[in-house]
Amino acid sequence: MIISTIGYEGIDIEEFIKLLRDYNIETIVDVREIPLSRKSGFSKKSLSNILNLSGFEYVHMAQLGCPKTIREHYRQDGNWKFYSEGFLKYLSTQKLAITELSDLAALSNCALLCYEADFNFCHRSMVANAVRDFYGAEIRHIVTSNAKTTSLASSQLAFV
Repeated sequence: MIISTIGYEGIDIEEFIKLLRDYNIETIVDVREIPLSRKSGFSKKSLSNILNLSGFEYVHMAQLGCPKTIREHYRQDGNWKFYSEGFLKYLSTQKLAITELSDLAALSNCALLCYEADFNFCHRSMVANAVRDFYGAEIRHIVTSNAKTTSLASSQLAFV
C-alpha cells in the first residue's frame, strides 16, 4: 500500500488534476482542518465538485488537520520544531482517524492534500508517517518543479 501526499501551493487546479492522474490517485483526502483557500478551485465545495467531475473521490478529514492554536503560534514565530511537536502531540490523540485513513488507503490509491508545496514543512507528512507506522504503508510525496514555496520554515533555512 502507498499513501501519497500533495500540496497545491504554486500550481493551478489544472496542473493539480494532471498530477493526480499522473500518479493514478483515486481519492483525495483533504487534511486541512478548515478547507478554505483564496486560490481558485481549492476550497472544499469547489474542489470536491471539480474532483468528482474529473473522476476522483474527495474526502475531508478535519480531525487530521492542524489545530488553529498550533497554526497561529507557527505564524507568529515560524518555529517548525514547536509546530511539529505540537501537531504530533495532537495527532497522537487521533488514533481512530488514522485507522479510518489507513483503511481507506488500503482500498483506494489516496493522496493527502494540504497547501504547502514542500512536504518537509507540512503536517501532511506527519499524517502520512502515522499511516506508515500503523499500517506499514509506503509514502510517496507528489511534487512539481513548478511549485514555489512560501513556507516560513523553508525561507528561514535559506538564511542559516
